[in-house]
Parts: sequence; C-alpha cells; structure tokens
Amino acid sequence: MYAAPHYLHVTIVLPFFNLSLFYHVIVLSSHVPKLTDVGIQNLIAVVCFWGPIYKCIFVSSSTRSKLMRDMIDRLNTKYPIWNAGMGAGIAGPMLASAVSEAGGLGVLGCGAMQGVDAAAMITETKILTKKPIGANIILPMSDGSDVAACFDGGVDVLVLFWDDIQPFVKDAHSRGIFILSQCGSPEDAIRAADAGADGIIIQGIESGGHVSSSQKLVPNLENIISHVKPLPCIAAGGLSTGAQIKDILSRGAKAVSLGTRFLATHEANANDAYKNRLVASKSEDTVVTKLFDGGWPNAPHRVIINEDYTTWVANDSPDAPNRPGEDEYIGCIAKTDGRELKLSRYTTMPAVKNFTGSIENLPLYAGTSVDNIHTIESVENLFKILATEIVKADK
Repeated sequence: MYAAPHYLHVTIVLPFFNLSLFYHVIVLSSHVPKLTDVGIQNLIAVVCFWGPIYKCIFVSSSTRSKLMRDMIDRLNTKYPIWNAGMGAGIAGPMLASAVSEAGGLGVLGCGAMQGVDAAAMITETKILTKKPIGANIILPMSDGSDVAACFDGGVDVLVLFWDDIQPFVKDAHSRGIFILSQCGSPEDAIRAADAGADGIIIQGIESGGHVSSSQKLVPNLENIISHVKPLPCIAAGGLSTGAQIKDILSRGAKAVSLGTRFLATHEANANDAYKNRLVASKSEDTVVTKLFDGGWPNAPHRVIINEDYTTWVANDSPDAPNRPGEDEYIGCIAKTDGRELKLSRYTTMPAVKNFTGSIENLPLYAGTSVDNIHTIESVENLFKILATEIVKADK
C-alpha cells in the first residue's frame, strides 16, 4: 500500500526578512483548500515570523495525500465526468470547454502537439469557459514544449501518460496545478503516487487509443485503489452509459474519464467519417495492436479494424519496415496557421477534422464502449442523457 509522506518541522534562520521564502509558502498554501473547507489542522505549511527566525511547520497530521483526496470536490464540477484528453487536438477547445460548461472537467488533448499549438488551444479554451480545464500530455511523444505550454497557460489539471511524472511534480504544484498520472498497473500507480501525483487515472484494457493496461477495468481499479488510497482515482476504459458510471463510482472511483463516448460528439475535433465509423462499429470490430507506430513504436493501442489493418494481417503481419505500403504518403492535416502536416502510412496521428485523405489509412482509435454508442450527440445533450441514465440506475 502507498504510504503517505509525513511532513517535518523545519526552522530556517535568516539574517533578514526573506520575501522569496514567504512567496514560496504562499504558493504552497494556495494549493490546499481554504481553511473553512478543511480546518486549520489541514494546512500544508504555516510560517511563523519571530524576528530573524522563520519557522515552516509542515503538519504531519494532514499529509498531502489526505488533502489531495479532496481534489474532485475542489475542482467543483457538477458531475464526476471528465473527457479523456484525446491527442492531436481531437479533444480540442470546443470539446473541452463544452464539457466544463456542462458540469464536467474538460481535458485538452495536447499529446503529439508542439508547444505553440498546445498554447493556442489553452488560450482559446479559456476564452470559451472560465471553469476548470485540464490538459493531457503523452510523455513519449513530448519534447517538453507542450508541458511548458500547460504550465504557462495555467491549466487546472495536468494529466501525464506513459512515463515518470516525477520531473514535473514540483513545477506543477508551485503553480497550483493538480498533476495526475494515467496508469495501467499497480506498479505504475504506486510509482506515480510516490512521485507526488495528486490522483491516478486507472486505465482498463477496454480503452480506445494507446493502452498501458493488460487488465480489465474493474479488477484493475479495485486492485490499484487498494494500493494508492486515499489518493483519488478516476476510471477509464469501456465506459459510455450512466449505469456503467454509477457502477464504477460504487467501486471506489471518484470520477470517470470518457474518451470514445465524447469522440462521438459534434464538438470533438474528429473527421466526420471517423465519427460515423465509430457509431457503426461494435466492440468485436476493435483490436489491440502495435501497427500504427509512426513516432511511437511498441506502444499497444486499440483501434477499429480498417483496410490498412486488414491488409497487414493478410500479409502475415510483418514487422516494420516490411509492411505493405511502408512510408507511403497517405494524406495531410491542414493547420489553422496555414501549415500542413504530411502523414505517412502507419502514423500514430488520428483522423482530425482537417485531415485530407482516407480514414482507412489512419488509426481509428476507439474503445469497447462502441457497443453502446449509436448516435453523435452534442456535449450538452450527452450530459443530459448520462444524468438521466444514472438516475434510472439508482432505481
């Protein structure tokens, strides 16, 4: 089980009033709930000024983990529903802002993006909503500029996936940003908790897109919660109905992160042909593979079977660089600033709205939740549907 760290009593003797120390503690204090919310005993740090002696009292009775347990409440969302930060801007400003406005937590998909593009998305989203927002970064595909954009843009939640979060924890907390790690195993979750994560997004193998788990969501959730409690855990993978949400919350999840369900919304920045394929598919039409590996090799991902996958299997599933049509040009993505991103076969890039080409040549990321997704909805209407289903499940 994850053992929460105990804070120490530290006395610092300085020859003059140190504004930098005072500022540092103010920053720390801004990252905890108001005194009226949790009681004075729950302060992370109190500074007492006695002449030249500044005493920082780190209260052992209220560890960071206990405080972070209240993260969901402090984000103050109406519903415990987040959209997954689907990469390359699939979860863009329109989707993230709509989710936050509807009462959930909107999470931008900044994975596989340059910092300048991530910064532009954050700026646009903050114009569209004044409510909390998050951003998701895929660390193996990051050059660091996307993380910097999240820090500078002042997102409320930073979700990191597929690597060690420790190098980013201090900078996130100094800015009052909650930092979460998306994990697929107890080992990864414990490592993230020890590094200072404020919460864990627990992934099941049912998830669409890149999958770090080999286990189904429910047993994985219950196992990981037992290791990292009281850190809040958010469940992801195969969820698309109110009944499923109610069930997973009853098992200890504090919220859910829905990807495929929000992909099938008008606000998602996905190609219409992609959305239409999604609502026409069943879970048996999806497969976990490593085929679409351009820029990120050996990373399993769940996709809807398309022509490129079928052709590859028909040719005995050869490894790169001997796959059919290897490195052939398959289309491009037009950027809003006039730039054009050219794509080769087996790219990791999804079919965003501005993609020109055939979706048969791109990874159609989707989870097993397609079984319950039959229509493309507005985010507002989807929240109404889910809320109604949750109420019905209570009866």
